[in-house]
Amino acid sequence: MPTQTQHGFHPVFCTIVPPHLLDKLSQSDNPVLADPARRTLEADAARRTRRQMATVVTVPASPAAEREVSDKPDRTLYDCRNSTRLPGTKVRGEGEDPTQDASVNRAYAGLGSTFELLLKAYGRRSIDGNGLPLIGSVHYDEKYNNAFFDGEQMVFGDGDGEIFVDFTVAIDVIAHELTHGLTQYTANLSYYGQPGALNESMSDVFGSLVKQYTLGQTADRADWLIGAGLLAPDVQGVALRSMKAPGTAYDDDVLGKDPQPASMEDYIHTGDDNGGVHLNSGIPNRAFYLLATALGGNAWERAGQLWFDVLTGGQLAVDADFADFARLTVAAARSRFGEGDETEAVLKAWSEVGVPTA
Repeated sequence: MPTQTQHGFHPVFCTIVPPHLLDKLSQSDNPVLADPARRTLEADAARRTRRQMATVVTVPASPAAEREVSDKPDRTLYDCRNSTRLPGTKVRGEGEDPTQDASVNRAYAGLGSTFELLLKAYGRRSIDGNGLPLIGSVHYDEKYNNAFFDGEQMVFGDGDGEIFVDFTVAIDVIAHELTHGLTQYTANLSYYGQPGALNESMSDVFGSLVKQYTLGQTADRADWLIGAGLLAPDVQGVALRSMKAPGTAYDDDVLGKDPQPASMEDYIHTGDDNGGVHLNSGIPNRAFYLLATALGGNAWERAGQLWFDVLTGGQLAVDADFADFARLTVAAARSRFGEGDETEAVLKAWSEVGVPTA
């Protein structure tokens, strides 16, 4: 595994709702829609700046050497009570009974499902590999339209009720944000341009895999949507993103049309959103979908194993681009499966989205 020294270990502030979508929402003529989006953007910008200024990560956990590494998760949930003070008031610890708060219980379950997939499918104990406790805070701020991982913990807003609902309703959102922690502790991909888009794609991939694992869905039965259920009933859309068909998740009068590209032919060159990390992630997302459905069965087994091998294998550079990652997935397929169907499927998937593997 890459060491802290090799990768600098600079955690980043990662949100599930991209800035471009909140910016579009903030420009609405309706203050009921615009004001919460504007406040969310301002809060995210402030927290992102604080995270960038932090030179050392402080993880709220004792060192691995001082705690027993267990096959059981260690979860703690807090309630911010609509404040921005983190972590908030403790409301549920590991092994404690469910509370009367559905948000707390959903977050608790989602953290547990992510831990379980990492352990059962890949033999990894928590996101750091050493049983790191998982911390989540719900009811962050008022009408906060986002969820994020800040390098130390998960945080969930309640949504404004007009465009977004409670961010704990989608288990893939919980797993998406926790996967940013997995990436932080392994390849530590930088959060700009193509490596940043890979960082986001990794979170979408494993977020979708946790959902499929929890629901017992094979690749052909999964919806391959990220954040299904997050959009309020009046929004014209089904999710935040579609891995199967990037660019089709929503087409709404207020939010506009989903701008994600599905191949390198439509790659978006922009300085916004850290060089389009939430936009261009649609390209590797679709490559994974193509691979998983070509192989069939449970996506977390063969396709997911290859992505996990590359993310945790120590060869993925912090500034890797799509082609670098693609070549490593081909090498991982050959190493694990030889020159069989898996390797051929990997080559074909990347070819279909226009990413070279030679």
